[in-house]
Amino acid sequence: MPKLKSPKSETESIESVIAKSDDGTIQITFTIPYEKIQKSREDAAQELGKDIEVPGFRRGMATLEKVIEHIPQNTLLEKTLSKILPKLVTDSISKYKIKPAIYPRFELVKAQDGEDWQVRAVTCEIPKIELNDYKKDISGINRAKSLWIPGKDKEKKEPSREEKEQQILKTLLEKINLKIPKILIDEEANSRLAKLLERLEKLGLSLESYLASINKTGETLRLEYEKQASDAISVDLILSEVAQKENLSIEAKDVEAALNAAQADPKLSKELDTPERRRFIEAILRRRKALDYLTALN
Repeated sequence: MPKLKSPKSETESIESVIAKSDDGTIQITFTIPYEKIQKSREDAAQELGKDIEVPGFRRGMATLEKVIEHIPQNTLLEKTLSKILPKLVTDSISKYKIKPAIYPRFELVKAQDGEDWQVRAVTCEIPKIELNDYKKDISGINRAKSLWIPGKDKEKKEPSREEKEQQILKTLLEKINLKIPKILIDEEANSRLAKLLERLEKLGLSLESYLASINKTGETLRLEYEKQASDAISVDLILSEVAQKENLSIEAKDVEAALNAAQADPKLSKELDTPERRRFIEAILRRRKALDYLTALN
């Protein structure tokens, strides 16, 4: 019996090239035939045209050329690529056997009329974590740092739990070398800066006046936020790895309690009770449990 050729998938004619950096950053560059871009643009314009008023035409009855003239170019571009890129990303994950940590950020490399387009997807993988002899490092903090020895110095006070935790986290960052992907650092730093700008806006302050008050430039503030972002991501990854290594698990009732505590409004709590949110809360609780475990070693 003759073998039948499987039908070509829509993405088979699209070429892709992958490049990986030492820090785990992944770039996949797609070359998309112009014919496919044209088809997607027409489909996008038809969808967007249903809600656009074109002078001289009833709603939804304008010619495609007229509709395209009245659609903002950025809107049409985003809609066009949104019909192509998600499938390309899914196929590439399978093709290159990668495990992206975040959904890709897209960069338009080339977009000339009549020529094939090039789009680059930038994502990353979680770095491999070597915990080494972390238990020994943690249990030796008191001896190495001489935080407090009962009866030796009455003026010295036993460190608080928070101080112990901070010392543990500091030790982990010093002993465990992680190379965090730049894209992850940028994403976290941008989020922190956005929250700062939001707070300043509520206070009626400009970024310039704030920077002057703390005697810093925008560049130094950005570098500080990138360092904070790198440390925060490293801590999360290390604690998650500790939880995995020590088989620390979270019961469903603990997740339920955290959900209820997070939202006083029962109706709102129900709306936010999604599988994604439950996984997010479970991950936080596991990291907290890992830190408790490490604190008990100290």
